[in-house]
Amino acid sequence: MSLRQFEYALAVAEEGSVTAAAELLRVAQPSVSQQIRGLERELGVKLFARTPSGLVPTVVGRAFLREAEVAVRASRRARATAQAGAEDLVGELVVSVQMGFGTRQLPGALGALRRRYPRLEVSVFEEPSSAELEQLGRRGVLDLALMARCEQSPDDAHHLGDEEFVVVLAAGHPQLDAARVELRELKGEPWVRFDRDSALDAVLLSVLRDNDLTPTTAARVSQTATAVRWAAHGLGVTLVPASAVPNGHEHLVRPVFPAVSQPVIAVLRQEAGPAETALLELLRAEKW
Repeated sequence: MSLRQFEYALAVAEEGSVTAAAELLRVAQPSVSQQIRGLERELGVKLFARTPSGLVPTVVGRAFLREAEVAVRASRRARATAQAGAEDLVGELVVSVQMGFGTRQLPGALGALRRRYPRLEVSVFEEPSSAELEQLGRRGVLDLALMARCEQSPDDAHHLGDEEFVVVLAAGHPQLDAARVELRELKGEPWVRFDRDSALDAVLLSVLRDNDLTPTTAARVSQTATAVRWAAHGLGVTLVPASAVPNGHEHLVRPVFPAVSQPVIAVLRQEAGPAETALLELLRAEKW
């Protein structure tokens, strides 16, 4: 087996056909077909099944492709590390961002990273659930995770700064007259909340309980921008990191009393390479 075969199999799984995979890889279609057949003969299993909608991985094919992806990414990281000394870093950097944290800081850091290493490819998994984040870690494909500190945070996590939380209110809400909203003044308000296993919903629940408030859930959403827009239209109030407020909604945002903030950390893969180390330093340079 070879890494080329792994890459061809991953391309077929992504595109759903040999023809599309060949176009993606910029190789001849017979070459892709030959490599896939050779791989299946060597393994003694069928990796793909033909369906009306195209080629789909079999059960054993999906299991194989998960490991193949790890191998391909590891190869790219090794190549990137080897070439870093020539200041021509290439390869793929995989980043996970927990919902709402570093929304303003990450784009600036990634922009600076790409200007420094224009051949570096960056893949960002936005707002993964706890289960998805754990799966990325187990698969060994995650280079850097940006998240809120929690009880399970590793000891070697890097503290970048603190995110202040703000409340978002609808236009005309009486609490907009205040420079800072006392949380207990929001008693009886419906809340726009987040997915049950998200860090933001855990923060919201903790804050409400600390202030003797019982949340009435108006809706649950998966993204902070959606929560802000729905709150702005009067569906309910919401609590989000200040950096996650989309442009054009700043006039509907107020800091809260007692103040709410959350430490933001970066967790790097073991034996971190030059790309993730460079991104960490650029994140430290951002304003938090």
